[in-house]
Amino acid sequence: MTVRYRLPWVVLFAVAMAWIEASVVLYLRTLVGRLTPYQPDPLPPVTYLGNVEIVREAATLLMLFAVGRLAGDTRRGKWAFSLLAFGIWDLCYYLFLVPIAGWPKSLLDWDVLFLIPVPWWGPVLAPVSISLLMVIGGLLVVLFDRLESPLGPRRLAMIAGGTGIVLVLYSFTANSIQALQTGVEAVRQALPVRFSWSFFLPGLVLSAAPVLDIIRQLLSRRWSEKEKRSSTG
Repeated sequence: MTVRYRLPWVVLFAVAMAWIEASVVLYLRTLVGRLTPYQPDPLPPVTYLGNVEIVREAATLLMLFAVGRLAGDTRRGKWAFSLLAFGIWDLCYYLFLVPIAGWPKSLLDWDVLFLIPVPWWGPVLAPVSISLLMVIGGLLVVLFDRLESPLGPRRLAMIAGGTGIVLVLYSFTANSIQALQTGVEAVRQALPVRFSWSFFLPGLVLSAAPVLDIIRQLLSRRWSEKEKRSSTG
């Protein structure tokens, strides 16, 4: 099966996963009476539900990673498909929540993104921005990577991207990390009032470095091909 045949199936899988995720979140938040997630104690108050929710999050990530491993031909392709699936899943998750739950009402609404290993907090705009990068970068590699002309971010871009990921992760978990100093219960009750844009925005720019490097390589490749056709014509 060609990449162009597998790509729509990966997209369809991610969209379907997003609907399942949105549905489960709707059920869970309705059950515990918190359709708006910006409340203390993001874990459901019933202990076993909290544990199940954490495992469910890990299972969701594993499934998105697995579909990429199955769809890609090369190591680059496998990672690209995984990033693409994750990005589409996350974007569609928020799109589906709007009509079925009436939330989020804006891109600046606070959301608890993950619970592993501590709650990740941020405005919806933040994860959406990261997911857009994942979709763009993953799609470029999936469509244009070739065995005879590998396409992927180079070392310097990867270092910049890795640094950006660290900054982004800190911006999401800064509130929980600070609360952790006073105990686990404080982490559960901590409710952020200010997002760490000073860490997130530089992190977002650095995280875009691998994507920009791939785009530059594609443009350079196209320019070289154009010059070859001109010289042989």
